[in-house]
Amino acid sequence: MEYQICKTHWSMFRGLMFSKKKNLIFVLDQERIIGLHMIFVFFPIDVLFLDKNKRIIEIKKNLKPFSFYISKNKAKYVAEIAKNKRKNYRLGEKIDFT
Repeated sequence: MEYQICKTHWSMFRGLMFSKKKNLIFVLDQERIIGLHMIFVFFPIDVLFLDKNKRIIEIKKNLKPFSFYISKNKAKYVAEIAKNKRKNYRLGEKIDFT
């Protein structure tokens, strides 16, 4: 699966707002609790929270447009996956991206 990498504050804030369905990876400077918003995102997504080793530590499926979510775990990476591009992810699974 292909991902667009977001490293800047602006690219992470903007995320999928006003965009077409694509997959994003947010790269954070350190592991922390993550707050996500779906403002001006017009389609549901799945969200994967990853640790520093790129292993899934939390999954939020079907996050709805114009909603908010706060992770239950500290994460170093966040993957936002368009609903039509998802697969069955499992906790502990390693996600490969560069």
